[in-house]
Amino acid sequence: MDEQVRRQPDGCRHALSEAYDTALLDLDGVVYAGGQAIEHAVASLTRAREGGMHLAYVTNNAARTPQAVADQLSGFGLPTGPDDVITSAQAVARLISEQVPPGARVLAIGGEGLRVALRERGLEPVLSADDDPAAVVQGYDPSLDWERLAEAAYAVQRGVPWFASNTDLTIPKERGIAPGNGALVEVVRIAAGGTPQVAGKPQPPMHRETVLRTGARRPLVIGDRLDTDIEGAYNGEVDSLLVLTGVTTPAELLAAPPQHRPAYVDEDLRGLLTPQPEVTAADGGFRCGGWRAEAAGDTLLVEGEGTPVDGLRALCAAAWTTAGDGSYGADTGKALARIGR
Repeated sequence: MDEQVRRQPDGCRHALSEAYDTALLDLDGVVYAGGQAIEHAVASLTRAREGGMHLAYVTNNAARTPQAVADQLSGFGLPTGPDDVITSAQAVARLISEQVPPGARVLAIGGEGLRVALRERGLEPVLSADDDPAAVVQGYDPSLDWERLAEAAYAVQRGVPWFASNTDLTIPKERGIAPGNGALVEVVRIAAGGTPQVAGKPQPPMHRETVLRTGARRPLVIGDRLDTDIEGAYNGEVDSLLVLTGVTTPAELLAAPPQHRPAYVDEDLRGLLTPQPEVTAADGGFRCGGWRAEAAGDTLLVEGEGTPVDGLRALCAAAWTTAGDGSYGADTGKALARIGR
């Protein structure tokens, strides 16, 4: 990844599945939404794997074990083993184990995935702030109730070191966008004060855990979120592909600050299987496919025709170049409507 500020999406003459050895795939919003596989995901990943690309699934969702995630993916037709799954629970368990004595008790506010990860590090999950824990950790669990959150607040108030698997405020589900672990972390912060140490994307502990477990030499991070997947790739100094099947909107992409700008942008995981088109300078603007875009004062202008994602790539170049190391704050609605987004 170029260490300078990214001004436009990159091009790639080869299919991304050939240019990179390992795909580090987010799950929610990329491979599936809730319990349903996203259109084109299974077929695209199958072809990428058959072409020699290693598939690793990297998720901030700490609720389930790697085996449970692998079973779900295998059920979609993507043969997956638990070693192919890296979770924020594993990353936070390693982080905690480096700061507490071996065998220490940890107040675990989360699902089975969190408890299994703690035990793998030789730590003992406990249920109460009165169990003399050496740390308290929060991980996503849709069944969490008030009593469990209260136990976390009691421990934090007593000065117990506080950790969180991740702080995603939302999570995509079949019926829409639901509260994520970050929203529950905020509940405890409001009650108890303080700030937890966070292991999941975009923080370095998650990237470290991923590299340790996959051995990737030229990885490509693939995600749907700018503030976790893409920023995590930025922090790890590796390239990223944003797919538009999850929570990020085209308007949010155009307004992205440097740490949220992906190397590549595509509609869905079919983008792994094809070269990425170049964005080129053209008459004071930028061209991609049949589109040309430029920033004129506080307005983005676009003309031409072609696929909407090519228009979006050209608009990204115009917006990011104008914004430099900041965020493009002008209205983008008309330009996005013009390309059909």
